[in-house]
Order: sequence, then C-alpha cells, then structure tokens
Amino acid sequence: MGGLLTGALAALEVGVTAATIRKWVQQGHLAPAGRRGRAQLFRLEDVFAAERATRRSHELVRA
Repeated sequence: MGGLLTGALAALEVGVTAATIRKWVQQGHLAPAGRRGRAQLFRLEDVFAAERATRRSHELVRA
C-alpha cells in the first residue's frame, strides 16, 4: 500500500500525537484509507486536511 502511513507516522508528519490522530478518527474528521494488520493507514493529504479543519474549528470557537 504505497503512499499510506500509520497513525504514528502521520502524526509525526503533521506535528500532533498519535492520540490526536485516533481522536480525529473517532470524531469523524479523518477516515483510514486502509489497514495493515491491526494498524490503520492514512493518506497524508487526508491527515493534513483533518488538521486544517480542526484548527479552523478551534479558531472559530475562540473568536
């Protein structure tokens, strides 16, 4: 599955924790693109989109 990252690697790429990646999945902000054994795999562009969406929603709450 080329181009797919584990949650831990995806978290490193966007500067969040693996727990944040799991939280985004639970909240419906991010969907896994596949699996390798028990590990969920993600497209990096989807992870960046989820990061932008959650940052935007947090900025709106503060405003």
